[in-house]
Amino acid sequence: MGSSSHKICITFGLLVLAHAAYSAAQHRAYLRLIKNDFTRLPLDILVQCLISLLIICYGVVHIAGAFKEIQSSAELENKNWEMLSNRQSFCSFNHRGKALFA
Repeated sequence: MGSSSHKICITFGLLVLAHAAYSAAQHRAYLRLIKNDFTRLPLDILVQCLISLLIICYGVVHIAGAFKEIQSSAELENKNWEMLSNRQSFCSFNHRGKALFA
């Protein structure tokens, strides 16, 4: 599947979710008309919500592409032993202190 098919999948899932939200609002208005208390949503609306959630999750995960492995030593791979003691990643020369003590 290509990127466009996953975008279609996300769009379809969002449309199904919007339909479920509209159905829930319509059900609530119907209960007000017949003067019943709201206890819970009907099963078909809950199923629509869950299906749309699964469809959207599938589309989002597959549109993101291949995930890269997280390596804690990725920043340190191209540095030698002498550079490790400098702690260059902690040095910040462009900060507010220049404006205070200028």
